[in-house]
Amino acid sequence: MTNKKGFSTIGDILKRFDNDEDKYISREFQKYGYELAKELGDLKNVSLYIKLAKETPRGLMEAARNFVKDAGNVRSRPALFMWKLSQLKSKKADTQEERRR
Repeated sequence: MTNKKGFSTIGDILKRFDNDEDKYISREFQKYGYELAKELGDLKNVSLYIKLAKETPRGLMEAARNFVKDAGNVRSRPALFMWKLSQLKSKKADTQEERRR
């Protein structure tokens, strides 16, 4: 709901944050990991995705996420995500190794 000037009321803003789903989430990477696990249909491994979100560059995670989104008929979305993420990580390590030479 908005007031006369078109702004949201404080109560409306606070209601957005009063969500049981986000009850234990306090950091952005936790939210990202949870949303990724939900998108991949792998909620039993939420902690894995949260750890990845904390320690892995977001660009690599987004590239793997988009790869899975674009894939058609996939047997296991989590497995495809992990495969692509490991592939991207090794490619990044190879390019960094070449730069050092």
